[in-house]
Amino acid sequence: MSKRLAWIMVLICGAGLVFTSCAGMQTKATADNFKEPLVKLVSFEVPQYDGFWYYAKAVKPTKGSGDDRGAPLPMSFLFNVENPNPFPVLLEGITYTVAFDNDFEVMTTNDNDSHWIPAGKTDQVRLNTMITVRSALLALLLPNAPLLKAKGWDAFDTLERWWTDVPNGKTPVTVKNASFTFTADGVTKVIPVLAKFP
Repeated sequence: MSKRLAWIMVLICGAGLVFTSCAGMQTKATADNFKEPLVKLVSFEVPQYDGFWYYAKAVKPTKGSGDDRGAPLPMSFLFNVENPNPFPVLLEGITYTVAFDNDFEVMTTNDNDSHWIPAGKTDQVRLNTMITVRSALLALLLPNAPLLKAKGWDAFDTLERWWTDVPNGKTPVTVKNASFTFTADGVTKVIPVLAKFP
């Protein structure tokens, strides 16, 4: 093998090592370079619907024990989470409030599942929760009582309308006071989110 060919092979191998090591280097997150992930609600659905019903504890059920009970309303929110960073980020947890008709906050909850969002990619996160007619009634009669009175609405008429219209997209459903907490390399960012459907 000639000297020239040997030098060419050494240069090619050296260049390959340089490119491989550069590709393997990953940017670390800092307070200055950690860009906020973008969170967007892409769909909302009621995955199971059992109609509207409510009975007081004085009513004797066919089976089981009586109590103040109401129909469940499961809700499922699907979010796109875009990571604009050159490093993966961990979605550590989410707290959020669900409101009907824009202003009536019917529940506040959290989701502590962790989700890794790869560098430069978009992933989807689904939040599943449920309220009942009973819990929504308590929300209407306690914290939302002044608003209900100001609108001149009856509590049970409002509940029945929600249970009829929310599954059909006729009543606005809002995710408000939401906080999505992201971490990367010990740096934390809390992103506020407000989303409405439809």
